[in-house]
Amino acid sequence: MGNAELHSIHVHPVKAFRSHALQEAVVEPWGLAGDRRWVLIDGGGKVVTQREQPRLALAVAEILSGGGLRLSAADHASVTVPVPEPTGTTTVEIFGDKVEAVLADAAAHAWCSAYVGADVRLAHMDDPAVRRPVDPDFALPGETVSFADGYPLLVTTLGSLDALNSLIAQGDRAEEGPVPMSRFRPNVVVSGTEAWAEDGWSRIAIGDVTFRVTRMCGRCIVTTTDQDTARRGKEPLRTLAKHRRFGGKAMFGQNLVPETRGSVRIGDPVTVLA
Repeated sequence: MGNAELHSIHVHPVKAFRSHALQEAVVEPWGLAGDRRWVLIDGGGKVVTQREQPRLALAVAEILSGGGLRLSAADHASVTVPVPEPTGTTTVEIFGDKVEAVLADAAAHAWCSAYVGADVRLAHMDDPAVRRPVDPDFALPGETVSFADGYPLLVTTLGSLDALNSLIAQGDRAEEGPVPMSRFRPNVVVSGTEAWAEDGWSRIAIGDVTFRVTRMCGRCIVTTTDQDTARRGKEPLRTLAKHRRFGGKAMFGQNLVPETRGSVRIGDPVTVLA
């Protein structure tokens, strides 16, 4: 691990929208600053993701000064969304969790509904310090998460991606590879490690910020969605299910919980602490 370093950083201002690559990011207890604080919900309050709407991969959410957003997409005029006043909350259902959030304005709902082609609303997590606990089986008391699938950050490694793409090239869907890292929608990507080295991590440091490694990340159909075209295939889920299946789930990457605050930057050394 002497050559391991932070290769790239990614945030997703609206869950399921296109990711943004950063040179550096602030690490907050519930994730990277600006990551997945907004989410689309249907009429019943259930989260809408690329699982149901792969076209969300092509929608762009730009974070504005003050925390608001500018939403844009091809063939759709952009709209500016201010941070809503927390005068009232709505209940968001995300993977079995019931989370309180604040609805955006009518213009945001109209833009998102027109883009998706269904009645959806945009909601904002106003206070991530208290809104949604991390799974208590893998968390310490008081640890929280934004609208990420379950944990504050996801780390992946280039070494494991290379190994996975080699397996895809040997399979019966070789034409679908190699797949880019964007398919896995990570927050931090590490270079300079052996393939699957992250399987053995318990605690790591990225620069001066330390993280607890909680569990492998189970993958879903979103990984088969081309993040540049929104088209779906079979890979890499097909190969992961064959070669990286643990506990009945196809795994790629590790979930992280921050132990300290700070900032991470591309090029920061990555150190295995345990």
